Amino acid sequence: MKNKIKLLVVLVASVSLLLAGCRKADRVSYNLSREADDLNITRKVTVINSITNKILFQVTGNMSIEYNSETKQLNVIALGNKGEYKKHIIGISDNVSYIVEDVTGVKGADTKYRMYFNPDMVIPIDPKLSK
Repeated sequence: MKNKIKLLVVLVASVSLLLAGCRKADRVSYNLSREADDLNITRKVTVINSITNKILFQVTGNMSIEYNSETKQLNVIALGNKGEYKKHIIGISDNVSYIVEDVTGVKGADTKYRMYFNPDMVIPIDPKLSK
């Protein structure tokens, strides 16, 4: 029985150390990526020809960015001025590179989580108390 308790204590201590090993920078990076994917962060994407050092393409706005290493394409989904969405697919090669700049940043990005409620999904409850 004592061996089981010792084993349990060692397991709990190990898990605690693993969870404590999560760095603040990792949490902030995860939260920033998530906010950007939700189109809440303004970013600037600049595509550059590395041979001529000329800018080929530049877009600024709230956007989600994903790089597909198999097709070597940068997929950019941007939120337009009138609420419309636009998708840009940018081919990346040996002589074409890109830079993504976070323009606005997010205050409080180190928070553990945020909970959002969609009011349309909440079922109204009308409690009726019996007398």
